Amino acid sequence: MASTSSLGFSSKTTYDVFLSFSGIDTRSNFTDHLHVALRRRSLTTFIDDVLERGEGISPALMKAIEESMISVVILSENYASSRWCLDELVKIIDCKKGMGRKVLPIFCHVDPSDVRKQTGKFGEAFGKVKEKFKQRLDIVEKWSTALMEAANLSGWDSKNYRLVFLELDQTGRLDWLNQELDQETGLV
Repeated sequence: MASTSSLGFSSKTTYDVFLSFSGIDTRSNFTDHLHVALRRRSLTTFIDDVLERGEGISPALMKAIEESMISVVILSENYASSRWCLDELVKIIDCKKGMGRKVLPIFCHVDPSDVRKQTGKFGEAFGKVKEKFKQRLDIVEKWSTALMEAANLSGWDSKNYRLVFLELDQTGRLDWLNQELDQETGLV
């Protein structure tokens, strides 16, 4: 049975990695390639393959975020146009703060400073969601803060994603990811 922290988070881990991404931008290219690379390394990865447009984020998805040791957030041009993605990101950042979960951002054809400051095309996409929720400034503020915090984390720039996957498959960050997982599970 999963234990629960004082903040209401489950400390149980079911997944090594949770992938948060905008399907419209990256599902059939970058995210699919990343998912294959992670599976090749025998990492149990949660990827939402049954997203229904317009639906709110499900409790099962929130639980999957809580039960993932590391969340990989693939920040792309349309990521901030999705309330679903933004709600995921808020939960991911909450789990980082409340449970010490790891977060690894990948900047997929967006500049980290555009994510941090919500400017450029990324900011335009976020502006559309902000307009829809202008009566809910509390939610918009949580999204904005989560985007800024994610952009301030050390991550990857996918301008040349072949290099990211080469590194994932051969050295460096995936080894770091595996090391983090080993430390979390006590296998070191």
